[in-house]
Amino acid sequence: MRAKTILTVLFLISVGVAGFVFLRALPQNVDAANAPPPEEVLVAKVPLAPGTLLRTEDLAWQPVAAARLGDEILRPALAVRQGKPELDQQARTAVYGAALRIALAPGDPIRPSILVKPGDRDFLRIVLTPSQRAISIPVTTGGSSTGLLTPGDRVDVILTQAFKEQGAPLALRSVSETIVQDLRVLAIDAPDAKTAGNLGPSVTLEVTPERAESINVATELGKLSLTLRPAGDTPSAAAAGRDIAVKPTWAGDVSPALGAVRPAVKPVAAEQPPIQIVRGATREEVKTR
Repeated sequence: MRAKTILTVLFLISVGVAGFVFLRALPQNVDAANAPPPEEVLVAKVPLAPGTLLRTEDLAWQPVAAARLGDEILRPALAVRQGKPELDQQARTAVYGAALRIALAPGDPIRPSILVKPGDRDFLRIVLTPSQRAISIPVTTGGSSTGLLTPGDRVDVILTQAFKEQGAPLALRSVSETIVQDLRVLAIDAPDAKTAGNLGPSVTLEVTPERAESINVATELGKLSLTLRPAGDTPSAAAAGRDIAVKPTWAGDVSPALGAVRPAVKPVAAEQPPIQIVRGATREEVKTR
């Protein structure tokens, strides 16, 4: 009987202790549930060097771990994001394409004071790699859409030419070829109102002096368009400043039917043999038409 009483007492004591602990923790849990979520700021997700053009994969939101300096880029409040989810992305895209003035480690906040944007006076001076040049080219809207591009992407430049010579076969009257490869996009500018309707934005590319000359000649020959390269796809020859030869694509390669079309040939009348006229001892030849 005594043992049963002792067990009952121990059980009641354990229940009392558990209830006391639960009641002590309850206010804290309620306070934590009612507390506003911590502020989040935009930070570097990976190590970033000076001159880096910011892209989606470079940035992340992170709760504030220390006192803010006041110029960090804040994430919109949760209640605001729930009403307008697009505001969250807009806060990030506001810095896409901007270049860093200084190096950042993972977790370092992104501040407007350390950014330089396209159009700023010292943008190209900060973003250009030593020994490289910047060149701006108009891109045809009929080619690769510049809406797919962001500063920092790598692209190839394609030249398309059309030949108007009457004697040229239809299969050889237009050709497209890759002239330079693996160029870094520095900026994308809005189209000029004075340009023709088939021209889209002008794109500023980072090039070597030799490639700049090739692109300048190409702008005189025909239309230029850009193709986007996958991330990390940098051929060794292009990385060394050379371009891999790419076979041109002619109109006949795209449409074999053009090769079957032959230009009209004007029939040529056969030449009639001359008529001989004999007058005594003399002979005279008269050509007929």
